[in-house]
Amino acid sequence: MTSAVGIIIGLASRAPFTLFDEPYLGLDAVARQLFYDRLLADYAEHPRTIMLSTHLIEEIAPLLERVLLIDRGRVLLDADTESLRGSAVTVTGPVGAVQAFARQHDPLHTETLAGSSRAVVRIGGAADRRAAAEQGLTVEPTSLQQLVVAMSLQTPATRAPIHPVDLEEVSS
Repeated sequence: MTSAVGIIIGLASRAPFTLFDEPYLGLDAVARQLFYDRLLADYAEHPRTIMLSTHLIEEIAPLLERVLLIDRGRVLLDADTESLRGSAVTVTGPVGAVQAFARQHDPLHTETLAGSSRAVVRIGGAADRRAAAEQGLTVEPTSLQQLVVAMSLQTPATRAPIHPVDLEEVSS
């Protein structure tokens, strides 16, 4: 009930900047969906900046216009959602082919099991998708959650931030 009260106050305030920090804690799936629906409806009626701090990335992905990922005070990701969605793919196939493709791009995370590999890789656009397919790899979109997890699993020394200017080049 405390979460519900916080949500009601946050929505009712209609402050120019509204921050919700994990607002769904203690809410079941139905109550969370009601919150998201009401949040969108209220935003449509009273536009303002709303920041959602969350670990349920896929659940709120359809609500997002911009994604900001902060790790230990360092901004790892600051991009509009549409550009971000097209900035990486997940490729699957034989270990050697996946490794070769990943070396030509920016690998974020790789998993290998019994001669097969799966890698989340930053790419430059449709030509890179075609190149992966031509190399016999299965190419799938990478969800926002997969991208965030892949970035989070990198060691701090290898972790490179994505800047909006980089993503604008990807989407063109």
